[in-house]
Amino acid sequence: MSEGYYENGSHSPNGNGNSNGNGNGSLSYNGDGRSSAATQNGDISARATSPSSYPVKQEHGLNGSANPIQQQQLARKKLASWVGFSNLPNQVHRKSVRRGFQFVAMVVGESGLGKSTLINTLFETKLYQPKNIPTPGEDRGKTVQIESISAEIEENGVRLNLTVVDTPGFGDFVNNDESWKPIVDNIEARFDAYLEQENRVNRLKVVDNRVHACIYFIQPTGHSLKPIDIEFMRRLHTKVNLIPVIAKADTMTNDEISLFKQRILADITQHGIRIFQPPQYENEDEETIQENEEIISKVPFAVVGSDSLVSSPDGRQVRGRAYPWGVIEVDNEDHCDFVKLRQMLVRTHMEELREHTNDVLYENYRTDKLKAMGVSQDETVFKETNPAAKQAEERALHEAKLAKMEAEMKMVFQQKVQEKEAKLKQSEEELYARHREMKDALEKQRQELEDKKRRIESGRPLTPEKGSQKKRFGLGK
Repeated sequence: MSEGYYENGSHSPNGNGNSNGNGNGSLSYNGDGRSSAATQNGDISARATSPSSYPVKQEHGLNGSANPIQQQQLARKKLASWVGFSNLPNQVHRKSVRRGFQFVAMVVGESGLGKSTLINTLFETKLYQPKNIPTPGEDRGKTVQIESISAEIEENGVRLNLTVVDTPGFGDFVNNDESWKPIVDNIEARFDAYLEQENRVNRLKVVDNRVHACIYFIQPTGHSLKPIDIEFMRRLHTKVNLIPVIAKADTMTNDEISLFKQRILADITQHGIRIFQPPQYENEDEETIQENEEIISKVPFAVVGSDSLVSSPDGRQVRGRAYPWGVIEVDNEDHCDFVKLRQMLVRTHMEELREHTNDVLYENYRTDKLKAMGVSQDETVFKETNPAAKQAEERALHEAKLAKMEAEMKMVFQQKVQEKEAKLKQSEEELYARHREMKDALEKQRQELEDKKRRIESGRPLTPEKGSQKKRFGLGK
């Protein structure tokens, strides 16, 4: 019955548990995308090793002997045949080929920098038809437009649903304030559409229209980034994978391009702009590491686009541009960085661009969006707790709480003291006022007594203050 699990003869085991290769020791793929297991040198056939061949670590009891209970729990089983879970990558490969791939690229830059030509050159297809250049007096519009072009490209049985988002009108106006806003709104609208699809009850048909890469074309001035370049990248570097390219690099010498790249990278670093960098994983081979280093060393890419064939000096037909002083070959790494750009964007890191968009950029936007809507969750549920770190965190929170209580008590105490001082000051002023009144009354009485004393001593009768005694007793009639 186990024979039914072997999808080709190269994976079926023989009697001694070995998995035979294809005879020549190379890694081969069948027509349906399945691979046959083999080794690279062809001398040693791939062997399916059962768990019984690995050394089992025995736990000993207090007397140094093996724990009998532990021995009973460890059940040893020998695999009589090849299981086949090493074929899982091939299953993923077949499913991916069956579904196809989706990739959305956005191109941003001023008109006339060769955006359409570069896209046609990258994917070797006529996505963009020749554009009608408006006359000097023709109305060009007043806002940045968003246009999408979709095409299904097939190469060696692999289908790619490619969508290119163009932004005609960017940087073409006298006043370019907030010219980046329609682009940001479009990217966020795509995030919102994907979030709405995730929240549906039926999520079988989820269409990923998020922008996976933004190729930003820099005008070959040779000086540094313009304010509109810096502002655009500052606004978008947290929402999309930025890939800066120097357009029409054939207008500059090699020294000018090198110096221009240094100035661009200095401006990017100074303003804290994050551009896409090829990720580096552990246990990668030297060739992959060297390729990534070469790609990183070329950023920003100085590119030349051309989808037409010209004759080189040695008679070859190459894609490029012919000038009186020579021929610029698009696919020649000595002439421009187009090959490295295509290698990163299409051949080696397209899936990394999709993963970074989904796992980092979209997740950050989704988190901010849900928090703004009032949706919250306990972050500690998804964290592995360290007792010492948790105790230190609780101690810090307790100390912060005590410090806050102490500050509040100090503030209340100071307020009470100020109120008491105000009351005491008011009471003191009232006492001083009463003291002045009593002092004035006593002084007045002293003066009256002295006046009476002088009258008595001079023999003059004392004059009643208010009428005579007769009037006082009603005898004046």
